[in-house]
Amino acid sequence: MNRPLKQLERAIAHASTYEEWLQASREHDRLSGADEWKEIDRSPHYDYELIRNRLWQIRQARERDNVNKLVFHLHEGLHGNLGNISNPALYGHSRVGTKRLIERYLDEVCAALDYLCDGEFEDFGLKQKLDFFETTGHAFGQSCLMLSGGAALGLFHVGVVKTLWELGLLPSVVSGSSAGSIVTAVVGTHSDVELAEKLKPENLYLEAFRAIGWKGLLRGTPVLDGDHLEACLEENILDLTFEEAYRKTGREINITVSPYERNQQNRLLNWRTSPNVLIRKASLASCAIPGIYPPVNLWAKNIDGERVPYIPGRKFVDGSIQDDLPVRRLARLFGVNHSIVSQTNPHVVPFLPRSESTSSSISTLTDWGVRNLSMNLHYALELAHRRTRSNDLGLLIEKAQTVLKQRYIGDINLIPPRQPMNALRVLTNPSLEDVRGFIRQGEKTTWPKLAVIGNTTRISRTFRDCRRRLDRLEERTLNRLQVVATV
Repeated sequence: MNRPLKQLERAIAHASTYEEWLQASREHDRLSGADEWKEIDRSPHYDYELIRNRLWQIRQARERDNVNKLVFHLHEGLHGNLGNISNPALYGHSRVGTKRLIERYLDEVCAALDYLCDGEFEDFGLKQKLDFFETTGHAFGQSCLMLSGGAALGLFHVGVVKTLWELGLLPSVVSGSSAGSIVTAVVGTHSDVELAEKLKPENLYLEAFRAIGWKGLLRGTPVLDGDHLEACLEENILDLTFEEAYRKTGREINITVSPYERNQQNRLLNWRTSPNVLIRKASLASCAIPGIYPPVNLWAKNIDGERVPYIPGRKFVDGSIQDDLPVRRLARLFGVNHSIVSQTNPHVVPFLPRSESTSSSISTLTDWGVRNLSMNLHYALELAHRRTRSNDLGLLIEKAQTVLKQRYIGDINLIPPRQPMNALRVLTNPSLEDVRGFIRQGEKTTWPKLAVIGNTTRISRTFRDCRRRLDRLEERTLNRLQVVATV
């Protein structure tokens, strides 16, 4: 490798801001020949002929103002990952971006959607627009961001969220389990103006851990103070229900909790399934690691706005135990068909590849070994579960089984660098310098993935923006009709 490229790689590795990283990465693409690769349509990793054809059809219909044909092409031919254009291999040849053909296609589709949304057409009025954007947008689907558990290591999520939010790439659907639920709740209860201040390291209150006594681990009693954790959450999360938070921010946040009792199903709490549940209590329950924190009763607001127990008599614990990444339920509730995962669970991170395009024999062998180890452990736990009569022991075995069965990755994965000593910091209160370090790790890990995140979410974000504009137009139209009717 020549000297200029080595210097650029050092600059990329030590960049302190995204702007510095982007400038060095673009120069690296220019000198390495990656820019020339981008200009060549042909590649075995996607159907470039299909993309060429769709691009030509949409552009021709728009330039000729043929609205009916444009609507037809978009409604019939607009699909997520069309022609495999989201293939991670297409983002492994360059530091920034991918094939120009893909970017031109995305430009044209988004221009066509804006054209249909904002233009005035005789045979394509407001009602037709609303119908088109509702049905086609729902069929196309949307992306979600899922934040895993990880206790103190979950501060990595703050850097991920901060980067995506600052660049306008934060999905409106966000889920969180355990530590991820705290970051999710912060994002969901603060407006954009408030979030700009809240995500600064000095504005996060992180005195979450206070030991009651580690001997409790042997006695089966909690070893960390749940009230102390709750006080920490009160400093970071506004006192809102899921519905109140959604009305305030427009973000559809989700928090997973697991039942404390045996043979019960876990729950995904959000403004659709549990609109009146208080978010702070939901996050507290999602963080309640069995044996470490006590189980939690959820609370909600009743029809009079009074605080009352939610499902009295039932208690909940750590959400990452049964469903760290609830992508199936997000798909059913919100039309999610693409996931971005920030994964910090210490029992998972060491085994995950750092690139979605990894296909080496070593990676395959490692994956095979992990799967076989998990299968053997699951079989042993199943035998133990059948023979135990103790409810508490049976519950622990049941939870361990679900940990082994889960899938811990998504379509795009943001994983911190391997640092074995981090395992010793899982249940310790971080210093301000630690917080800055975790956030910086999250930011720097996200920067190389911004191109693929931006491209894979661009059409769904355009659908969302168009729908918001049309909803405002519909509201103004209805208001005018009401005024005319009263005159």
